[in-house]
Amino acid sequence: MKRAFAALCFLVLISGAVRVAAQVNPYKDGTPGVTGYRSEVLAEVMIQEDKFTRLAEAIPADKFAWRPTPDVRSFAEVFLHVSAANYNLYKLVGTPPPAGLDIRTLEKSTTDKAKVIATLKDSFAHAKAAIKAMPDADLDKSLDWFGGKNTQRGILLFVVRHAAEHLGQSIAYARVAGIVPPWTEDGKKK
Repeated sequence: MKRAFAALCFLVLISGAVRVAAQVNPYKDGTPGVTGYRSEVLAEVMIQEDKFTRLAEAIPADKFAWRPTPDVRSFAEVFLHVSAANYNLYKLVGTPPPAGLDIRTLEKSTTDKAKVIATLKDSFAHAKAAIKAMPDADLDKSLDWFGGKNTQRGILLFVVRHAAEHLGQSIAYARVAGIVPPWTEDGKKK
């Protein structure tokens, strides 16, 4: 009985460690290669990548074409829209999208779960590389923006806000479809 209890305790400890390891915490673990404002933006992008990826992985493959109403994006389209933004918006701070990638058609290019997740992961790798490649001296550079002006610092802020809006959308979709976000499941297990 003592051995069974010890084994059970050991399993509980290991499963807790696995759950913690599955969550990204750049505030604790750091953002290698950058400091200052870019580090703060990179931390948010890393967290968004983790949540988008984990949520996409939790959605059954047959739900990727699902949408709550006919006039809104499907799960796949939301994830691919965020991917397109990760590729397209970072060109404003000096990192163009990969050659041959058609940003305009990316959102509707597939509903295949594996392809959507791979595209999402690749787009976040692109975003993180763009943030790391951007010189701090460029943060205050001004550019035209929606009929006005913005700085590259502001563009980074916009990109993070844009992705956060779609993360919220994806979470709402998941809940409507009966899918509990993985980090909520993690919290229930504690």
